[in-house]
Amino acid sequence: MIFHERILPERATPAGYAALIDTYKLVVPIPRTLSATSEHHRSREENGWRILTARHAPPSTLEGHLTFALKYEGLDLAVLKRLFLAAGGPAIESIVNAKPTGTYARRIWFLYEWLLAGRLALPDAEKGAYAQVVDIEQQWAVKGETSPRHRVWNNLPGTPAFCPLVFRTKALTEFAEADLASRAQAAVAAVPRDLLARTAAFLLLKDSKSSYAIEGERPAQDRIQRWGRAIGEAGRLPLSLDELLRLQAIVIGDARFVKLGLREEGGFVGEHDRETRLPLPDHISARAQDLAALIDGMIAFDRAAARSVDAVIAAAALAFGFVYIHPFVDGNGRLHRYLIHHVLARRGFNPAGVVFPVSSAILEHIDSYRTVLEDYSKRLLPVIEWNATPEGNVEVQSDTGDFYRYFDATPHAEFLYECVRKTIDEDLPRETEFLRRYDRFRAVVETVADMPERTIDLLFRFLHQNHGGLSKRARDREFSRLTDSEVTRLEEAYKDLFQVE
Repeated sequence: MIFHERILPERATPAGYAALIDTYKLVVPIPRTLSATSEHHRSREENGWRILTARHAPPSTLEGHLTFALKYEGLDLAVLKRLFLAAGGPAIESIVNAKPTGTYARRIWFLYEWLLAGRLALPDAEKGAYAQVVDIEQQWAVKGETSPRHRVWNNLPGTPAFCPLVFRTKALTEFAEADLASRAQAAVAAVPRDLLARTAAFLLLKDSKSSYAIEGERPAQDRIQRWGRAIGEAGRLPLSLDELLRLQAIVIGDARFVKLGLREEGGFVGEHDRETRLPLPDHISARAQDLAALIDGMIAFDRAAARSVDAVIAAAALAFGFVYIHPFVDGNGRLHRYLIHHVLARRGFNPAGVVFPVSSAILEHIDSYRTVLEDYSKRLLPVIEWNATPEGNVEVQSDTGDFYRYFDATPHAEFLYECVRKTIDEDLPRETEFLRRYDRFRAVVETVADMPERTIDLLFRFLHQNHGGLSKRARDREFSRLTDSEVTRLEEAYKDLFQVE
């Protein structure tokens, strides 16, 4: 009834990854969904468990549970790599020798050699139809290329250095079929060019402000504008370590108290105990010695897989992978959100010159954002061995690099797709319509009095703050020269244009 602190919805026998993790005592983040088989005749999913019937129960062997996992649970590369290290090459050779033409045996063989960068004592496959390494009915993949040695089609959306995977959920399938990129193009097609340019500038500034707000910062306006310009140029330059370092310098601005560049020590997100000053981590970042290889993996992902897999899914995998790795002392969150813009712009997902205010959408759903971030952190934290340092930092004792290379980015992709949908269906039309109405309001003001643009903006803000009415203070001071009839006309124009009751 209980497996690794997870309560099963009924008495059942763990199968697939659950059985392999238990049998081989694998120290890995537990998959989001585990499988088991029971004597009941109906399958069900509940509380992170997929309970299948007795007829689905695999043989209690390495081959049996591995085949079950690939057939019903998809690929979990972190579990598979630790399993292959624990089971050893001869055990995999036995599986392949027993069924040299078997689809699952050849996929297991390929995954062993791909993950461990080794070569088993097996001759090249000569028979068997080419099989896809990633089952595209289960998980998102790329077109890929063939591996003649194993007679498989390597459609993994990454390299051994960085390869998050995403399941084909109902929500993601519906998002992909909605063709949001075309909807975005249609949304701006009817907008006059000058109005679109102003809308784009407004959305860009809004995203920059929101990205700092998410971090709880209120920087000077010049820093917000400088970061906004950087976001506006996202996707123009290929991703590289030098580019990330350039962006970090822009984000930080004043680096007198922050060490720029890749971390040279451990890192964590969380608090310190008030009395002992010991770290209380909610998330532990990748080890400093793994950062260079992980960044290289992300760069390779951006230059290959991120250009062919679904754009939003690729953006989620790259951006959330970066924030889990947390390669810098400071600036990680804003760079993480920048990478979303980078991938979407590089893929031409958003209309030319228009930046989706993704950070604004995230800020409006900040609790959901944190839940998504914690989805993996909560499963990662228990399998990391660490000690506290005298400086109140963490020092990771175990090899954790693979846990940042391979993670299930499904909830992250669903969340990001919802943010993108909101910007296309709600934010972009709303901001464009706001500017249309503001222009009409300004035209009315100009028929009443000759005011500078900044005074019109001040008048608008006063009316907005007072629900369409000009306060006595404003009438007595800034707008004392307006007559009562002029004030009434402006108030009525505002209420009519902005639908104030």
